[in-house]
Amino acid sequence: MNLQSQMKKDLSTAIKAKDEQKKDTLRVILGEFGRLDKKELSDDEVVKILKKLMKSEKEVLEQKGETADSEFIKIIETYLPKMATEEEITAWIHENIDFSQFKNKMQAMGLVMKHFGATADGNFVKEIIQKM
Repeated sequence: MNLQSQMKKDLSTAIKAKDEQKKDTLRVILGEFGRLDKKELSDDEVVKILKKLMKSEKEVLEQKGETADSEFIKIIETYLPKMATEEEITAWIHENIDFSQFKNKMQAMGLVMKHFGATADGNFVKEIIQKM
């Protein structure tokens, strides 16, 4: 079952359970999917949309002066893939990347991001490479 189908199923479960916060969050997410031309989205496309919504929510919280994660963000995070840790990324880089092949070590970032995909944040990977 893909993420989009899982969210639709979870929405009906949240409605039956009268879980207002989860119901409202899932409706926002599914509404965002409805804006797109495609009916069925791949999991990668769903993850991109979820990350965009999460970033937007964090920006709103920052503008309000709030730093705590909202329930909205916590619900979205349950659908995102587990993020790679700094140790996992560093270990993979040491095993697979030869920086001598590149003029600038940041050129290796493309290979790292290609390997980790949605499980690594680009800014986080950039920080790790800069530390090396």
